[in-house]
Amino acid sequence: MKFELFRSKRPIIRILKFLLANLLLAFIITIVVFKGLSQTTGKFGIYLIWAFVISITQWSGHSCIYGKLDQKISWRENSLKRAIIGSLAIILYAVIAYLVVQVIMYLIVYGKLPENQLYWILRSSYIAIVASFAISFFSAAAGFLKSWKESVQETERVNAEMLRYKYESLQNQINPHFLFNSYNVLSDLVYVDQKKAVNFIGQLSQLFRYVLESRDKELVPVAEELEFISAFAFLLQTRFEDKLTIEVDVDSNIDELMVPMTLQLLIENCVKHNEISASKPLNIKVYRDDSMIYVVNNHQPKTLSEVSTGKGLNNLVQQYGFFTEMQISIKKTKEDFVVKVPVINTNDR
Repeated sequence: MKFELFRSKRPIIRILKFLLANLLLAFIITIVVFKGLSQTTGKFGIYLIWAFVISITQWSGHSCIYGKLDQKISWRENSLKRAIIGSLAIILYAVIAYLVVQVIMYLIVYGKLPENQLYWILRSSYIAIVASFAISFFSAAAGFLKSWKESVQETERVNAEMLRYKYESLQNQINPHFLFNSYNVLSDLVYVDQKKAVNFIGQLSQLFRYVLESRDKELVPVAEELEFISAFAFLLQTRFEDKLTIEVDVDSNIDELMVPMTLQLLIENCVKHNEISASKPLNIKVYRDDSMIYVVNNHQPKTLSEVSTGKGLNNLVQQYGFFTEMQISIKKTKEDFVVKVPVINTNDR
């Protein structure tokens, strides 16, 4: 943690504040350490300059040390390690810097070192150690407080982003065109094949049930997502018949999770952006390889199609980024469009 008393963007103002603060500290040191009130005006001035040099070297050195440590060791991730290394570094620097200043100033003022040099060195070191302990204590307390505030702010930011991504994801799921087309299919089935229409209604209700149940969940079991996809695939294949095939071959364990409606979004994108006709049937395969689920379709983009914003896939990438270091992979060739989605294991969270 740097000493952040001076936040002004103007360098001159920042420097002046720094000098005034050190002058105030030097005045206190002169009175307490050098017993300045009992000295003559001349000696008081000398001791004030002496104390000012001590204050400047100590404050600047401590600020520099803490600045470097902040870049190397995080308070949030390694609080104990950061506090111990910071305290040791401050004490070591404080003693050396204090002794160097004392020797130089003593030679300038008196022209020689004190007679009892060992006692003088121990006394000087004792003062430096006490001062550095005080600085380390307040700096550690400030570091912990800053770390806690950053942690709270980061949590709030992540929660806000999660809510936004979930909201945008819901906007991209089960779009009105899909519902409109599904109801058109259903109205035709009622007159042509009532048994199939009843099955269609059952699958449609299962789809809506899953959407309602999963909308407040960050993750769902892969098995539940696969059940949902089975219903979703049935509705699509009923609509497109032989012009669309969806093959799902994915095994899952009870402790494996994924972001809800992931596969639905990917399959919906396949249908939305590719031509589907008797001469050009669309084939979608969903399968698993190790810890990744693949969604692959033959690449046959529509001649006239709405421009893709990529928002749905981008939201998906962001959401998975909250739960795993494994990334969603998107690869497009002339023949295929391939999306790889990581499976999240509860033991890795």
